[in-house]
Amino acid sequence: MSTMIFSRTDETPGIHGHTRDCTGAKGSSTLAKLGKGDIVVVDAPDINRTLAQKLIDAHVGGVVNTGAFTTGNVPNFGPQMLLDADITLVENVDPELPGKVKNGKKGRLNDGKVYYGDRSIGQGEVLDEETARTRFLDAREALIDHMEALSGNTAEFVSTEAPLLIDGLGIPDLDVDMDDRKVLVVSPDPQLEEKLKSLRYFIREYDPVMIGVDQAVDELIGHGYRPAVIIGDPDLISSDNLRSGAAVILPADPDGHAAGLERIQDLGVGAMTFPAATGDATDLALLLAEYHGASMVVNLGPTLDLDRVFDTAAAPGTPSAMLSRLRVGNRLVDSTAVAELYRVSRSGGGWLWAILGILAAVVVIVLIAGLSGSDGFVDNLIDSWNNIALKFQDLFS
Repeated sequence: MSTMIFSRTDETPGIHGHTRDCTGAKGSSTLAKLGKGDIVVVDAPDINRTLAQKLIDAHVGGVVNTGAFTTGNVPNFGPQMLLDADITLVENVDPELPGKVKNGKKGRLNDGKVYYGDRSIGQGEVLDEETARTRFLDAREALIDHMEALSGNTAEFVSTEAPLLIDGLGIPDLDVDMDDRKVLVVSPDPQLEEKLKSLRYFIREYDPVMIGVDQAVDELIGHGYRPAVIIGDPDLISSDNLRSGAAVILPADPDGHAAGLERIQDLGVGAMTFPAATGDATDLALLLAEYHGASMVVNLGPTLDLDRVFDTAAAPGTPSAMLSRLRVGNRLVDSTAVAELYRVSRSGGGWLWAILGILAAVVVIVLIAGLSGSDGFVDNLIDSWNNIALKFQDLFS
């Protein structure tokens, strides 16, 4: 009678493959190393065609998503592409799952659960073709309705704020000189510290006028920078920073009422109001910089892209965001683009600085060798070179 010591886990139901965590900062590098049959964990709500095609080309066995493959905001083709390629899809898994995944370790995906051996490390909901198709059609109808409503809201905003957008009516006059200067608008952002660090060479070179927005003011000053202008709700900014000497501007309703005005008065800080139909301080900051003649406006904060336009949660402020950015026009640049320009410039020019450093060292050596000794410059240089050659000969002989 023989005893079975090892069990064949491949006989257990489900998809067997190496687990790969493609979430977080290192997700893109892991994505490039995918292999056939892998069980891939992604953080990709409304997964797009580009990512779906990469997963298909890698012939993965299953895709586990921390979000929903289709949230309902956009009619995306990614889920249908993956299902057509016979790839199992599991969505809305436990948020802790990526932290439990060990890249390259054999795992199993079955009935919405991810296993290592017999131990489940997380679970979600299996997405089938019928559900994916229904969501796609529903999202397409919702997007049409959303865009029609957005169009109406935009027209209404223009009818109300045409004087502001066209002639700058209501924009405060400032003693801060922005004319033909670069302006950096710093708004609240989850990656503010990282983005600010990536702009340090730009800031050092151009010394831009800084406009701090809402609670980003405290973080900006905390990193050693002094905004020339502060715009936003005073309740979101510390008292010391409101007294820092920057020009303080409060967003106000069209009737002139401004939230936080009482606090400003109690602090004894002089402030101006900026009446507009929008209370978004970032939009007002962009209009302020444009009106006062900025040659370039760098926006450090959330960007306005098509995903945000399609997002129903962002609908109330979207007309203001779109039109303020269109008003700034070709002078508006996202901070990530500026940081990338400096990153490429520094990495691409590194070899040039290395060569210049070597040449400088050679010149110093030549001068020292030629000027040391009692003979002429050339004779001293020849004697020094001969001495160096003899020392190397003795060293290696």
